Amino acid sequence: MPNYVGSVRTMLVASNSKGIYGNAEKTTPVKKPLMVLATLPRVLSPTESLRVPVTVFAMDKKVKDVRVTLEAPAGLIKMEGPKTQNLHFEKPGEEMVWFDIAVAEKTGIARFKINAQSGNETASQEIELDVRNPNPYVTDVVNHTLSGGESWNTTLQPVGMAGTNQAILEVSNIPPINLGERLQYLLRYPHGCIEQTVSSAFPQLYVGQLLELTEDQKKSIPIAVDATINRLKNFQLASGGFSYWPSGDLSPWGTNYGGHFLLEAKNAGYYVPDYLLNKWIKFQQKRARQWDPEMGESGYYSMGRGRYLMQSYRLYTLALAGNPELGAMNRLREMPKLPVEAKWQLAAAYALAGKTEIAQKMTEGVSTEIEPYSDLGYTYGTALRDQAIILETALILDDKDLSARLVRLISKELSKNEWLSTQTIAWCLRSVAQFAQKHHLGGDLQFSFAYGGKSPVNAGSKHPVFQVQIPVDELQNRAVSVKNPGQSTLFVRIISTGQPLLGDQTGTAQNLELKVSFLTATGAELNPERIEQGTDFFAVVSVVNPGKLSRYDEMALTQVFPSGWEILNTRVNDFGNLKNASVPEYQDVRDDRVYMYFDIDRNARQVFRVRLNAAYEGRYYLPTTTCEAMYDNTISARVPGRWVEVVQPGTL
Repeated sequence: MPNYVGSVRTMLVASNSKGIYGNAEKTTPVKKPLMVLATLPRVLSPTESLRVPVTVFAMDKKVKDVRVTLEAPAGLIKMEGPKTQNLHFEKPGEEMVWFDIAVAEKTGIARFKINAQSGNETASQEIELDVRNPNPYVTDVVNHTLSGGESWNTTLQPVGMAGTNQAILEVSNIPPINLGERLQYLLRYPHGCIEQTVSSAFPQLYVGQLLELTEDQKKSIPIAVDATINRLKNFQLASGGFSYWPSGDLSPWGTNYGGHFLLEAKNAGYYVPDYLLNKWIKFQQKRARQWDPEMGESGYYSMGRGRYLMQSYRLYTLALAGNPELGAMNRLREMPKLPVEAKWQLAAAYALAGKTEIAQKMTEGVSTEIEPYSDLGYTYGTALRDQAIILETALILDDKDLSARLVRLISKELSKNEWLSTQTIAWCLRSVAQFAQKHHLGGDLQFSFAYGGKSPVNAGSKHPVFQVQIPVDELQNRAVSVKNPGQSTLFVRIISTGQPLLGDQTGTAQNLELKVSFLTATGAELNPERIEQGTDFFAVVSVVNPGKLSRYDEMALTQVFPSGWEILNTRVNDFGNLKNASVPEYQDVRDDRVYMYFDIDRNARQVFRVRLNAAYEGRYYLPTTTCEAMYDNTISARVPGRWVEVVQPGTL
C-alpha cells in the first residue's frame, strides 16, 4: 500500500448455488508509528524555485525527535537551504517542514526521496516528476549549394537551452524540399484533430522513398503509423464516417482523408481492421450516391468550389478501395462548372477504376493553375495542396512531363522559409515521395562530412536525401564540414531545433484580438504576479474577431500554466459553473496546459475561463498565451509570458 494515513474498508460478498447471498465488511486503520507525506507539482520548469511541503505523522507516543531529509537529483535540482530538518513531538500528531529548492537550467526526470527517522522507526517516500521546458520549439535552417569538388565549413549555433538542442545535416542531389524541417513540424504539432493526426503519419508511409532511414527511424515509423491507425478508431462514428475531434460531429474531409490514409497504410503492409474500413466504405458509398452540390453537408452549406472537391475526393477514395461509384462519377463529370482541382482528382478516380481513356480525355488541355486561397475549415486546402493532388493524378496517368514540372514547383515552395499548414505539407511530401518512387530519383549520392573535430566520414545512398543526426549538446567543438567529391551539385542544409529558456516575450496581433486577465472567485481583478497559496481563481481569455476578414474556423487557444498553479478540471462538473463563459467545440486538459478549439463569427467575441488554484509556494514562469487559426498563419495573437509568485497565506 502506498503512503496513506486513514482507514480502508474490506468488503466480502458470497453466494451459493441456491441463490443465497451474504456479505461482511471490516474497517481497518492504516498507520505506522512514523509516516511522511510530501507533495510536489505535477511538472516543473527550468530556473523555477519552490518550497516543498513535507508532512510528518507521529502515530505513536514513543516518536519524539524526528530527522527529516530531502534528497534531490544533483545537477537538476539545487537545494536552496538545508537538506535536513528536525522536528519534536510532545504527543502523537502531525507537523510540517518545508524545503527550499531551485531547478537548474536543464530538463529531465527529477526523482525526490524523502526520509524520516526517529530512533528505530523510519519512513520514506519517493516522487518522480518531469522537468520540462514549456516553450515551443524554434527552428533555424542554414542552406548551402555545393558544386562538384567543393567543400563547405560552418559552425553549429544552438537555438535552445542545453538538453533540448538537436541538429540534422541534410544532403540531397535533388532540389531541396526541406524534408527534415517540414517533417519535424508535422511530428511536433501539438493539436490532435483528425486532419493533424493523419497528416503527421501520412508522409511517414513514403519517407523511405526519399530518405535513407536510420535504424531508429526504421523502428519509430511503424510504431507511429500503427498508433495513428489505432487512434482513428476513436474518431469513427456509428455511421462509419470520421469526426474532426474524438466523439465530435462528422467531418466530411476528415472522413475522406482518414479513410485514404487507412487504405494506403493497408497497401503498405500495415494491419488495418476490416471493420474499420468496411464501415467507412459503406458510409462513403451512401454519401457519394446522395451527394447534391446544392445541398448542405454536415453543417457546411454550399461551400463554393470546395463542395466539388469534397465529392471528387470521396469518389477517388472509393476507387482506390476497389469500390468505384461509376454512376456518381459520371454525374460529377457532367457538372458544367467543375473546378480544375476536382476535375483532376476525378480523372484519377476514373484511372483507378480502369477507365484510363476517360481520365486522359478529361484532362486534355486542362490547366493546373489554382487561384491562391486558404480554406480554414471545410477542405483545409490551399492552392499548393491542390497542386499536390494534381501531381498525384499526373503520376497515375504516367504523365512524366507534367509530373516533373509540378515536382519542381512544389519543391520550390517547400524549400522556402515560409509557413505551410499541416494539410499542405502532408500532401506535398507524400506526392513528391511518390514521384521519387515512380521515377527512381536519387541515383548515387556521395559526400563526406565531419563534425566536432572528428575525422571525415564518407557517406552515400541510393536515395535522393541523406540525413545525419548531430548531438549538439554533447559537442565542445561545433564545427561542421561537408565535401562534394563528385561532379553533380549537392544541396546541403543544417536544421537546428531547440526550446529557448524563455518563450517569446513580445505580444502581437494579426487580424485577431486577444486579452488575458485573472479574476477571483467573486469576479474581482487579480494580479497574477503575486497570489496567496490556496487561492482559487480564474484565467479569463477574451478572443475577438475584428471583422477584417470573415468567419474564422478551427481556432486553437493554447494556455500553459505555471508549475505552481493547478488546473481544476471543470469537465468533471459542468461548464454552467463558469458564468459568462463560452463553450469550446473541443477541449484538451493536460497536467500543465489547456487547449481549446472553436470557431468565431465575424465581429464576435468568445470568452473562455479556466479555473485554477495557487497550490505551491514558489516562483514560476507563466508562458506565452497564444491563439491562432490552425490553417492560416495570418490570423494569430499572443500575450507574452512573465514570472509569477505563489506566496504564504496572509502575506498580501
